[in-house]
Amino acid sequence: NQNEEAFQLQGKALNESPEDNDLAYDQAMLAEKTGRLDVMEKLLRQVIARQPDYHHAYNALGYSLAERGLRLEEAKGLIAKALEYAPGDPFITDSLGWVEFRLGNNAQALQLLSAAFEKRPDAEIAAHLGEVLWSTGDRTRALSIWREGLRLNPDNETLKGTLKRLGARP
Repeated sequence: NQNEEAFQLQGKALNESPEDNDLAYDQAMLAEKTGRLDVMEKLLRQVIARQPDYHHAYNALGYSLAERGLRLEEAKGLIAKALEYAPGDPFITDSLGWVEFRLGNNAQALQLLSAAFEKRPDAEIAAHLGEVLWSTGDRTRALSIWREGLRLNPDNETLKGTLKRLGARP
C-alpha cells in the first residue's frame, strides 16, 4: 500500500523509457490509485495510440470511467474494443457487465457477470455480480456469491468496499 512511492518510482522508470507501453500502463494504474485520474487517462490514451491492440488499456480506461459513473457510453465502447482483442476474457467481460449495470441494463449485466464469474471465479467479479443481484432483490444469491468471493480472497478491497457500502454481512 505504498502507492505514492510506487508512483514516483515508476515515473522515473517511465521517464527513462517513455515509449514502453507496459511501464506506461503500470504508471496509469498507480496514477488511478493515487487519485490522479487525468494522468491515468492521458497515459492509457497514449498507450492505445502507440499500440492499438493493447486491450488492457482499453479495459482499464473503460472500467475506470464506468466505476466513476462517467461517460458510460464511451466506457462501454472502450470495453467492447478490448473484448475484440481478447474475446471471452472474464475480466473484460466483468467490466462490460459493470458498465451495463451502471447504464441500468440489469438483465444484460447479470448475464455478463454470471458468465465471467463462471469462467473465472474471482473476488472482484463476485463483488460486481453480488451488487447487481442485491440491487435486483436477489439478496440470498448475492450473499452466496459474496461468501464465495471472500473465500477466494478475503482481502479484496473491491469486495470489502462493496459489502461495507451496502451494509451486507455474508
